[in-house]
Amino acid sequence: MRQMTKRMGGLLAAALALALAPLAAWAQATGAGQEMTMVTFNLHHDREDWPARRQVILRELQALKPDAIALQEVIQKPHVRNQAAWLARKLGYDYQFVSTDPPGRFKRYGNALLTRRPVLSRNDHLLAPINDYRTVAHLRIDVDGRPVNVYATHLNERSDEAGSRIRGEQVADLLAFIAQTAGDAPVVVAGDFNALVDAGDLSELRNHYGDSYGSVHVNNELAQVSTLNRHYYEAPSRIDHIFFQQDRLLAREAKILFDQPYADGRWASDHYGVWTRLQFAPGTGNAGATTP
Repeated sequence: MRQMTKRMGGLLAAALALALAPLAAWAQATGAGQEMTMVTFNLHHDREDWPARRQVILRELQALKPDAIALQEVIQKPHVRNQAAWLARKLGYDYQFVSTDPPGRFKRYGNALLTRRPVLSRNDHLLAPINDYRTVAHLRIDVDGRPVNVYATHLNERSDEAGSRIRGEQVADLLAFIAQTAGDAPVVVAGDFNALVDAGDLSELRNHYGDSYGSVHVNNELAQVSTLNRHYYEAPSRIDHIFFQQDRLLAREAKILFDQPYADGRWASDHYGVWTRLQFAPGTGNAGATTP
C-alpha cells in the first residue's frame, strides 16, 4: 500500500509539472513574474567613522542581496580604499566607478554601480555643464536572461535658481546619454538628485520615467518622507530616487534603508537609502540579453 501511495504521488507530481510547463515557458518568454531589486545610497564619503559605518552598510546589503546598487559620494584616497571596490569585493559583486578625477590622482571622488549580475556592457559620462564635475555610471546587466540598463548619478546640490538651472541641464544630458546607450533594454535610473521628485528641474526625467517609491506609496504622506537623515537635516526632503521605465517595468515594493542609528548617535550616513523591487512587465521578453 505504501509503495502504491508513493507511486501515485510521483505520478501526480509529474502530471502537475507537465501541466505547469506551458505556464513556465510563457513566463520565461514574456518576463511575467520575474523581477529585479535595486538600492541607491549616498555614502557620505569617509566622514565620521567609516570603518564602523561600512560594516553596518555591508551587513544590510548582504541581507538584501540587491541585483544592483547605485552609490554616490564614493571616495578613494591614501589609507582609504575605494569604497565601492571594498563593498563590491565583500559582496562578491562587479562594480563600475566613475570620477572626474583621473586614475592615479591623490584623491578620486565620484559615483559607482555595483551588481551581482553578469555585466553585458559598461559606460560612463561627464554631465554638462562640465565645470560642475558631475558624472553618470552605466551598466547593462543580465537579469535571468533579460538585459536591463542601470544608471547611477548625483546632480548639483545648490538650492537656489542657479542650482535648479544646472540640474535641468544635467537631466537633459543624462537623458541624451541614456538614449545613446540603452538600446532596447529597460532603464532604471538611480541616485541623489538633490531635488524633490516633483521639482521642475526633474520634469523631463519624470516625463520618461516613474518614481518607484512614489508609485508604491501613493496613499502615504510623501511630503513627510525623507531621504535626508533627520538627525542632520531638520526638514524632511526626499531627494534620493530610483526611477524606472514604466512601460517595461512595474514597481512592486519600495522602502527606506538606514533610517535608524546603529549605535548611540551613530548613523550609516547623512542620507537614508532607498530599496525597490521592480517586476518585468508582461511582454518584456529576453531579446538581446547576451548582446552588449
